[in-house]
Amino acid sequence: MSAASTPSPHSPPGARPTTTGRGRPPKLDQARTVEVALALLDEVGLDALTMRRLAEAMDVRAGALYRYFATKHELLTAMAEVLLADCLDRPLRSPEWSERVAELARRMRTALLGHRDGARVYAGTHATGAHTLGFADALIGVLREAGFAADDAGRAALTVVHFTLGHTLEEQAARQGADAGPADPARLRAAVTPGQYPHLATALPVLTSTDFTAHFEFGLGLLLQGLRAPGPGTAPPGTGG
Repeated sequence: MSAASTPSPHSPPGARPTTTGRGRPPKLDQARTVEVALALLDEVGLDALTMRRLAEAMDVRAGALYRYFATKHELLTAMAEVLLADCLDRPLRSPEWSERVAELARRMRTALLGHRDGARVYAGTHATGAHTLGFADALIGVLREAGFAADDAGRAALTVVHFTLGHTLEEQAARQGADAGPADPARLRAAVTPGQYPHLATALPVLTSTDFTAHFEFGLGLLLQGLRAPGPGTAPPGTGG
């Protein structure tokens, strides 16, 4: 006879309860499955991360994993939740709202860069675990405290997250695409001739730069500048209303 266990509050979202024999720990558990999946992700990349390969890494049958995650997407959602685990591990430093938003965006970028293809793992998932929801709540909370209406705070938070995710997707693709050919800056330099593309040629030093932090900070600055500016018929953030 066996007793069904229930997921703990810290179990990855999408994970399923397991049933174990009395007094015997399960051979698999949800947290270990995600941990091994992230290690395997760093080793082989997202395209090669399959349920079968993960099962081999855990020395179990592939079917055993489906007790916890019915699909690879469920597994990726649980992995995405873990990626944001450290984003709120310390207080935000600045009292100024735009700097607090910027710090959260930087923490998210750092978290996604912490694993190979981290941004690709996160993209398209909608985790409802404590790390993901806590991050979103903190970001919207900063904006609400700055005077943004609830709808505007939600849209602004989505904009910050989408910018950070999109930038990091491109950054990781460029960093990991040394063998991809088209991502090689030399190809762009060879294709852009000053006579045919005069304006593009003047921007080549920036467009071929691998200073991704500078690119990110410039874009983030523009985004925050836009959030500081009041829209038609609205009060600027920080004035209430």
